[in-house]
Amino acid sequence: MNRRNETAPFESEWNPSAGALVLNADSRWAIVSTTVSALIVGSVAWLAVSTMPPVTAGSVENASRGFLPYRLFQQLTQSSSSALFGSTAPAALTAPQPATQDHASTAAPAPRSTIETHTVTLDSGDTLAGALENAGIAADDANAAIAALSKVVSPRSLRAGQAFDITYNTHPDVVAGNNPTADEDDGDLTKAKAVQGEPIARLLTIRFSPSIEHDVVVTRAADGSYSANDTVKKLVAREHRAGASIDGSLYLSAMRAGIPTDVVAEMIKMYSYKVDFQRDLHPGDSFEVFYNYYYTPEGQPAKQGAISYAVMRLGGKQIVLYRYQSDPNTPPEYFDSTGESAKGMLMKTPVDGARITSGFGMRFHPVLGYSRMHKGVDFGVPIGTPVMAAGAGTIAFMGWESGYGRFVLLNHGNGYSTAYGHLSRFGPGLHVGSRVGQAQIIAYSGNTGMTTGPHLHYEIHVNNVQVNPLSVKMAQGRKLAGKEMRAFQSERLRIDDKLASTKLETKVADATVAANLRSTSK
Repeated sequence: MNRRNETAPFESEWNPSAGALVLNADSRWAIVSTTVSALIVGSVAWLAVSTMPPVTAGSVENASRGFLPYRLFQQLTQSSSSALFGSTAPAALTAPQPATQDHASTAAPAPRSTIETHTVTLDSGDTLAGALENAGIAADDANAAIAALSKVVSPRSLRAGQAFDITYNTHPDVVAGNNPTADEDDGDLTKAKAVQGEPIARLLTIRFSPSIEHDVVVTRAADGSYSANDTVKKLVAREHRAGASIDGSLYLSAMRAGIPTDVVAEMIKMYSYKVDFQRDLHPGDSFEVFYNYYYTPEGQPAKQGAISYAVMRLGGKQIVLYRYQSDPNTPPEYFDSTGESAKGMLMKTPVDGARITSGFGMRFHPVLGYSRMHKGVDFGVPIGTPVMAAGAGTIAFMGWESGYGRFVLLNHGNGYSTAYGHLSRFGPGLHVGSRVGQAQIIAYSGNTGMTTGPHLHYEIHVNNVQVNPLSVKMAQGRKLAGKEMRAFQSERLRIDDKLASTKLETKVADATVAANLRSTSK
């Protein structure tokens, strides 16, 4: 067949005089395919641009690298070119393939574990192991740390309110829910476990102070084991000679003078056998106390030492007491300058901080509505105030006694007994027949029985007859003699010498104490 004759009609449509080129079949097909490709690419580009969000300065880089329509644009241009040209498509018309990127540069950075510190406080009924596990610590770590701790501090000695500073290293797989070695299903399971309270942290340290002079640290070693260390602070003893005038009450006056509360409480206990704090104290009276107190190296008050001497000047008379311990195996006692014990057979006031609301004698009964004999003394105190045994003895009755409500009767021997009424509850472990010591807590004040308000009703019986607790003459304690008396007089002179060389403080200032301690430690 004559190929030239077949193509003549097409060629006759071109104007030879205009210099038009005579195209063969391949050239004509290239022109058609290029035109169609251009139309497809233009359409895809228009669709991609119309779906793009507004570009901001912060998003230019991300948009240029990872915007989905642009990648789709590349794929579509490639596929359209491949469909039109097949494997023989011209290189100039084929969309460039994206460069292969290194996997490490595109993968998300591996999450790093973080070290965090958290404070755990024991609540009533809590155990340290339970508190650690509640904070996210694994049970194995918690038990291993407590086993190490038990070598320096008994876990049973830990009480509610004790605070612990724990440091732990979080596991990135759990915290972030991201495990690069696990598949997608494992990652979801890890997240679910974290939400459900599974252990999320590796315990590194536990720090706490069981007392002001002890710092305990439990530390995790590189091999995963734990060890405990108890650092004992060396406390510094400092002596104070403090005093003040009494304005209102001994307790408030001592507090205003800066005397620690535990020292004040001890002083009140010392004088509870000789002084009626309701009737014997008057404005203008004064007191003085010589005691030592222990401080940390930083000057922080740590604990009470001992009261060596105290004097109360009441209405022109002085009551002086010295500390003396005749036997190291027995508790120390307080004696006056003649060697007579400050302890009487019975305490005048069996509750601290009490005020007398009703005395001994005839009175109008507020509940019954008529006058009758009141055979005791009422002390107005809040419900739950500890009630002390006025003297050593045996519990003769403990239970409910008509209008007295909850009631305790103590037998002290020699015809003496004491009674305590309107109690809220009894001391733990006590029952009829129990032996109690003087000043031992036997019950707690309340509002039971026939009362108009919370108070303690207190009676003293002599040969089964109620007597006035405020006026009855009590048998005094022992008096030193012989060798003991000579040893006491020697101790008294030593204390007097120290008193003479110690300046009286009218205001105990902790800041001054701390400064003095720091200067002496240098």
